[in-house]
Amino acid sequence: MKNRLAVFAALCALFTLTAASGQAIRECREGLRLCVELILPSLFPFFVLSALLGKLGLPAELGRALAPLGEKLFHVSGAGLTALFMGLLGGYPLGAAYIAEMAERDAVSEEEAGRLLAFCNNSGPAFFLGAVGTGVFASPGLGLLLYGTHICAALLTGFLLRGAKPKSSASLPAPAPVPFSRALPEAVRQAVSASLNVCGFVVCFTVFTGLLNANGFLSLLAGRVSDLSGQPLTWCRALLSGFFELGGGIGAMRGLDPTPLNLALAAGLMGWGGLSVHFQTLAFLADSNIKCAPHTAGRLLSAVISFVLTFLLARLF
Repeated sequence: MKNRLAVFAALCALFTLTAASGQAIRECREGLRLCVELILPSLFPFFVLSALLGKLGLPAELGRALAPLGEKLFHVSGAGLTALFMGLLGGYPLGAAYIAEMAERDAVSEEEAGRLLAFCNNSGPAFFLGAVGTGVFASPGLGLLLYGTHICAALLTGFLLRGAKPKSSASLPAPAPVPFSRALPEAVRQAVSASLNVCGFVVCFTVFTGLLNANGFLSLLAGRVSDLSGQPLTWCRALLSGFFELGGGIGAMRGLDPTPLNLALAAGLMGWGGLSVHFQTLAFLADSNIKCAPHTAGRLLSAVISFVLTFLLARLF
């Protein structure tokens, strides 16, 4: 039954692409422009650095220092907790890529990797300060505020979804570090593959949301949501666009005033990440048995916490 629905959806997409091929080409160009101007410059260096640090043995080195904090607060190892810092510094989907890399090198178990996905795949400061703070609200300070609530939401999500403490506290033996002369070429090759994977999904979802918009479906749905919620049409369009693709949702917020509700919407969208990020995460986990359900639950919870926390702080200050 699921395959039949997928086939039907794919046939509908094929028909839409054929009927609106000109619009699809324009949206594809826009997605490629976004990749060249934003995605690749902001993510590729972090992909190289995260893979390089993992191969050089950073998780094992920091793991010993972070072990008490990770085990007590989040029921994860110290090595696993390094994924939280990588995700918060590099942004989507670096946290997922780093976790997959650690699991592949046996720095963490696949069971622990699933729990790490719940709170370690996050957005980074570059997007908050640039795209959201400066690009949408013309205030880097507001971007910094949103990044702070994003960090708090990640920590709370990790604590709330930590589950029962694993019965066995024995840690996996640390994988042997790779010599730098071999680690750097491997890290670059891995970063190229990861970057192309991300760009592919960004272009795909840019075309998808663009066609929804061109056919009037997104406007119709946004109007319905606006009628039910009482929120402006622009606000609802940003909400729906951001559900599918984060960059499109944040871009749709340009021109909105920095009211508590608008700031909360931006925080919620950043916490959710968009379906595009979820599929990017699935791609990194394709060759493993790591479960993705914790990632979906974590992103939903993070979105709710970010929305509520930002709304309360914005009203307070």
